Amino acid sequence: MRWCRSHPLRASFALVLSALLLLDQFFPPPIPRDEPGMVVVARDGSPLRAWPDADGVWRFPVTPDKVSEKYLDALLTYEDRWFYWHPGVNPLALTRAAWQWLRHGEIVSGGSTLSMQVARALEPVPRSLSGKLKQIARALQLEMRLSKREILTLYLNHAPMGGIVEGVEMASRSYLGKSAHQLSAAEAALLVVLPQAPSRLRPDRHPARAQLYRDKVLKRMAQLRHWTQAEVDDALIEKVGANPPRLAWLAPLAAERLRQSVTRQKLKNTTASGAQTTIVQSTLDREVQTLLERMLADKVNQLPRFVSMAAMVMDSKTMEVLGYAGSADFSDERRFNHVDMVRGIRSPGSTLKPFLYAMALDDGLIHSESLLADTPQSFSGYDPGNFQASFSGPVSVSEALQKSLNVPAVDLLDRIGASRFTARLSSAGLRLRLPKDASPNLSVILGGAGTSLEELVGAYRSLAMAGMAGAPRITPDAPVREARMMSAGAAFIIRNILETGGHPDQPFVEDGPSSPRLAWKTGTSYGFRDAWAVGVSGSYTLGVWVGRPDGTPNPGFFGANIAAPLLQQIALALPRSRDYLRTQPAEVGSAQICWPLGTAFDKTAPEHCHVKRSAWILKNTIPPTLPDRLRARGLLEMIWIDPKTQLRTLPACDAQARQKEVARWPALLEAWLTPQRQQDLGVTAWSADCPQAGIAGGIKLMGLNSGSRLRATPGKSSVFVTLDAVGGSGRHYWLLDGQQTENANGKKRQSFTIDSPGAHHITVIDSLGHVDSVRFTLDKK
Repeated sequence: MRWCRSHPLRASFALVLSALLLLDQFFPPPIPRDEPGMVVVARDGSPLRAWPDADGVWRFPVTPDKVSEKYLDALLTYEDRWFYWHPGVNPLALTRAAWQWLRHGEIVSGGSTLSMQVARALEPVPRSLSGKLKQIARALQLEMRLSKREILTLYLNHAPMGGIVEGVEMASRSYLGKSAHQLSAAEAALLVVLPQAPSRLRPDRHPARAQLYRDKVLKRMAQLRHWTQAEVDDALIEKVGANPPRLAWLAPLAAERLRQSVTRQKLKNTTASGAQTTIVQSTLDREVQTLLERMLADKVNQLPRFVSMAAMVMDSKTMEVLGYAGSADFSDERRFNHVDMVRGIRSPGSTLKPFLYAMALDDGLIHSESLLADTPQSFSGYDPGNFQASFSGPVSVSEALQKSLNVPAVDLLDRIGASRFTARLSSAGLRLRLPKDASPNLSVILGGAGTSLEELVGAYRSLAMAGMAGAPRITPDAPVREARMMSAGAAFIIRNILETGGHPDQPFVEDGPSSPRLAWKTGTSYGFRDAWAVGVSGSYTLGVWVGRPDGTPNPGFFGANIAAPLLQQIALALPRSRDYLRTQPAEVGSAQICWPLGTAFDKTAPEHCHVKRSAWILKNTIPPTLPDRLRARGLLEMIWIDPKTQLRTLPACDAQARQKEVARWPALLEAWLTPQRQQDLGVTAWSADCPQAGIAGGIKLMGLNSGSRLRATPGKSSVFVTLDAVGGSGRHYWLLDGQQTENANGKKRQSFTIDSPGAHHITVIDSLGHVDSVRFTLDKK
């Protein structure tokens, strides 16, 4: 008490200071601590999609080092030259403002420091004396609690810029379409003056007024010699104009996916200044994403109502997702705009076939030109057909994969095992979803299970990266997960087949500037519900899905006609790039092989080499043609020939018969051979003295005997032949001269019109692969 009586001024100051400190604790400044907003950004930091904070404000947080130096220079020079020296209030500026107010009867200049403007932005007050005093008090509080850099950062993020836009970075991107780090002198001056009257100076609504005030800032910078007169003169030439602030969303579904992930993990990336917006970094490339969305938007108007699309582009090496379009049009609810079909589980159709053929290559079952049978077959009651409802007969592995033939694929899967195949896919990250309590069966290779576009893209990556599949990564910190899908050699061969048809005897052609090489495969699910195209091109792995998210069929929509053209357009439009791994692996070689045996040309007798082909092989191994399902013996067969008639016989029928070794085609294929191929077999008709016993394979043609000679009736140039098939089961397939007839109706009776003279043969095959043929000749007139 004695000290207080002897030093009353000091005591009063101490009491006032204590009171102020107490008030500061009880009434702290409203430094933002509310519910954060969120911005998902592309790999270059530009925003893709934003969510407002708790106040409904769009804000993109930024720090001073991320803003143009010209903007900071203009801001501090025009608004608060003594910012780094005053305690939050500039007495000289306030005195000048008060004098001007008294002299003119109105506010001429506010005298506000940046600290005071931050205080007003965080806690709006009326433009009155009491409001100004409160603003001053809040500015002093901010200076006590925060550093100058933190106060400046708050201004950069909370300065009003018109409407719901706050902060220099969001204003720059909304009005000018660029980052605040890239502002020109004229643009910097415009954004410096805009917070003075955000509604009256909006460049999208009042460009002339905004330009007038911007020019005041520019001229002040020249007067104060912060910028040269020449620099300011150049800036004055620029016209002010801007589009309305519009947050054009890119990758909206990818951004929503990331937002939900961050929310679940409760990640809050709060900046030191208190700016509460969470920044979520993605791997998306703004250029690729824009390209992807534009191409889908161009295509969607050609599709029926309710049909949507999805597409993904991934960097094959890093597995970073560069483009992610989960729906065709995010603004169209009729197309299920909020359903993300990048992750939707759908039937993949035939898109799994490349992995099956790769597995067969690695198992040593096939090479690229192994002989396969695309003929009617039944696999324990499962009777697959082809998409075009016809068959091709003898085909190579390359042809079967390129044409996406179903029967050869089911045949291979039956030999490999459906459970083993699905386990391999699952271990590499492509998990097939089966109905509850169901086990993998042969239908999985034709789409009898479910997967997603995302997993398919990750699996197809194996074709570009030496057999290693990988999980697409949408954030830079996502774990790198890759697994072996196939050997590097198998990946090279399968990619070559999908890209060029698999011809090792043809020279490799580098990518042209206008036509990048694309190894692609299509797929169509049952009932035309899903159309797919997936592939690799350059350094990219990409995929497209087209369909209705609700699973409604789209008749006439299949991978080749609706998804593949879009995939090719995307590949062509992507920035040019080179393959990461294009060198032919050491374990891959080429060899000349012979059909029907499938053996090396130089180790096959000339009479047994009916067709010579050039094949890709693995590890110097040339596997022979797969075992014949109908003929237990091998393809090399000893037959007996009558030396006089050259017809087929048996020693029991002719003691002079001599042996002849012939190379047979698989039983399912001989009926599909052309007359010349049939002749090359060396298997002649049976001698009449030694008829072939029994019905051929359980089915017999009746109505015309082999060896018959036919002649047209006078006045006509053709003959009409009707045949009946006795025996056999299921659907019947009819062939004329090795070609499936277009008018075949699947019944046991079939009629043919023969109008060309010469040798002909008619064949019938049932659904179990039983075959019989008759040969005849139509004589000339």
